[in-house]
Amino acid sequence: MRTLIALGFVTLLAFLAFLGGSTLLARAESLFGPPSPALNAFQRVRIGMELGWRAEALRRPVDPAAVPAPFIIPQGEATRQIVSHLWEDNLIHEGQLFSNYLFYTGKDTQLQAGTFQLSAAMSAVEIAEALLDPTPEHVTLVILPGWRLEEIAASLPSAGVNVPPEEFVRLASSTPNDLALYAEMPIGSTLEGFLLPGNYEIPREAGAIDLLLTLLDSEVFSAQMTPELVAGFQAQGLSIYDALILASIVERESVIASEMPLIASVFHNRLDIGMKLQADPTVQYAVGYDDRGQWWPSPLTAADLQFDSPYNTYLYAGLPPSPIAAPSAGALQAVAFPAASPYYYFQAACDGSGAHMFAVTYEEHLTNNCH
Repeated sequence: MRTLIALGFVTLLAFLAFLGGSTLLARAESLFGPPSPALNAFQRVRIGMELGWRAEALRRPVDPAAVPAPFIIPQGEATRQIVSHLWEDNLIHEGQLFSNYLFYTGKDTQLQAGTFQLSAAMSAVEIAEALLDPTPEHVTLVILPGWRLEEIAASLPSAGVNVPPEEFVRLASSTPNDLALYAEMPIGSTLEGFLLPGNYEIPREAGAIDLLLTLLDSEVFSAQMTPELVAGFQAQGLSIYDALILASIVERESVIASEMPLIASVFHNRLDIGMKLQADPTVQYAVGYDDRGQWWPSPLTAADLQFDSPYNTYLYAGLPPSPIAAPSAGALQAVAFPAASPYYYFQAACDGSGAHMFAVTYEEHLTNNCH
């Protein structure tokens, strides 16, 4: 009789254990999905029961008030090392439990190398999901000195910005009045010249309008337009808009940055006496994308120099209607504080160095020609 009672008790315990184990397994599968096919039967039961029992430790963040910080996984780093670094950085409660979760779900073989933004305010489950995709929420868009809008647009795909280049150009080429940075900007003017060189953090999924707003709201432009710089423009008799136009020309004319103040002085001298600027970059801008498949066609042909456009400063005196490119800080400084010089002419030196030779008179200018 006692044997029967003992056997019944053992049977009851086994049933309760089976029931409890089944409940834990069901909970693990409900919370974390089905176990990886790579697990054998024993592993599915053992790890599944542990995850069902310890589920809250995986779903509870270490520090709900924590802020995101970069977490780097080098190429080829083993899963155990990744887990160790997560625990050392206080991002997870328990390394072994997290390892078992990765093994159970099959994520241990799916972790990616890259830089991630992780926070102790994320649960272990959220951290595991984040480590499957190294694609950052923000990307860095780099605008180089001397780029025109179309060149900025062409860089968007390679930077990871999901805005079609043609849509960017369309919107940036006819700026809504509420995006105008200065009241002096002509109605319907483009953003050419206002998207200054620099690094811009852009939400990867930003639309075209959001992209433009981010570029215009960035600190790059405001950091450049200091009161001292604006005062320098005013001292030269230039509005901010006109200064941007002239700086964009100086940018495209210059190869050696130290020459910018001297090149700016030539254009200031010409403007002061009503002399045409005769700047090749303005003609290049007017001609646009040439049959050789490039912006800024060079060398210019005789036909190019006769191209009828208000941007052709060989044909029309004064400044062109708008900036032609993104001016650097050096070009802006050169326009605000040009060198004091008697020069009215310059041309590229014949040694291929990128330097220029300057002249006061046209006759002197001709002697600088390469023979």
